[in-house]
Amino acid sequence: MSLNIDLEVKQDVLCIRLSGELDHHSADELRKQAVNAIETHGIRHIILNLEHLSFMDSSGLGVILGRYKQIKQLHGEMVVCAISPSVQRLFDMSGLFKIIRLEPTEENALQRLGVA
Repeated sequence: MSLNIDLEVKQDVLCIRLSGELDHHSADELRKQAVNAIETHGIRHIILNLEHLSFMDSSGLGVILGRYKQIKQLHGEMVVCAISPSVQRLFDMSGLFKIIRLEPTEENALQRLGVA
């Protein structure tokens, strides 16, 4: 299974919706699309909707951490929402939830960032 990447810009927030598998085969494409959107649209915050992401490996964690650092330099915030249990375990083990906020739904994440 491959990765499907859906990007939507809402004001200064980039909503990234992923479905499928985020691994070393697809991580670079996600990085390119996210960096391009951040630079093109003056993005300050990222919402990462992982509801339909069935698998992620360390390459995926690396891409997410890289975008987190990019957004932090812009004094923005990254929020993860609607995460599946298997991917949530990976986030827990990696310690990403110490720096990235988790919200139950994309709507909650948008409200948290003052966009909804």
